[in-house]
Amino acid sequence: MKTRMITGVVAAALFIPFVLYGGLPWSILVYALAAISMYELLKMKDISIFSAPGVMGTLALFVLLLPTQWAVKLQEWTTYDKLELLFLVVLALLVYSVVVKNKFTFDGIGFIIMSAMYVGLGFHYFIEARAEGVVYLIFAFVVVWTTDSGAYFTGRKFGKRKLWPHISPNKTVEGFVGGIVIAIIAAVIMELIYPFAPSWTMLIIVTIICSIFGQIGDLVESAIKRHYNVKDSGRILPGHGGILDRFDSLLFVIPLLHFLHFM
Repeated sequence: MKTRMITGVVAAALFIPFVLYGGLPWSILVYALAAISMYELLKMKDISIFSAPGVMGTLALFVLLLPTQWAVKLQEWTTYDKLELLFLVVLALLVYSVVVKNKFTFDGIGFIIMSAMYVGLGFHYFIEARAEGVVYLIFAFVVVWTTDSGAYFTGRKFGKRKLWPHISPNKTVEGFVGGIVIAIIAAVIMELIYPFAPSWTMLIIVTIICSIFGQIGDLVESAIKRHYNVKDSGRILPGHGGILDRFDSLLFVIPLLHFLHFM
């Protein structure tokens, strides 16, 4: 627990200035986080990020990460949009599978493209959210972190019914609900301190949805790790695991703010 707390404080001290400053430094940091997350996913399937498929998958990742303004400029220079560039990578991977005589198969291609989309599009919205205003990123962090803490402490105190034992044996229904309640309280306090939501009704509805999907995002990554028989996605954060372990919920929540037209 001590190691976990120290890592959390140090990581926050390094992370928060980038969030507040935004701009190019924030975009570079997001690209770095996404690249590490892609590395962690590929490693689960024993694919080296420096192999031909790994490099092509990382290129797909970087294309999907492109902020809207950069993507517009890229299309002006190349006449290709992001989807077309992604499809070129898919074609290259299919050709590669033939060249190596199915030592790298269609299943591997599917894994790489899905990984690039999961991580790339998820982190893409980190950049887009910051462009809309730092308050939306802070709101997402507050919802996810308070949901996580609320679920943990509520589950320990009142938890009796397992939520999804085959995926995450320690999570409980009581913790799931407790996390949502604590997130709502935190969102209300944030709105009182710095009003930003269109209405109180919208704030509560969006908070509930994001709290639920944040916990689902955590379960999704747990399911992936369980399938590939790994405990943590990585070891870069002592006491916390990998980058995916820390950002799995946010990869669901921040895009949701866009899809719900909250920002």
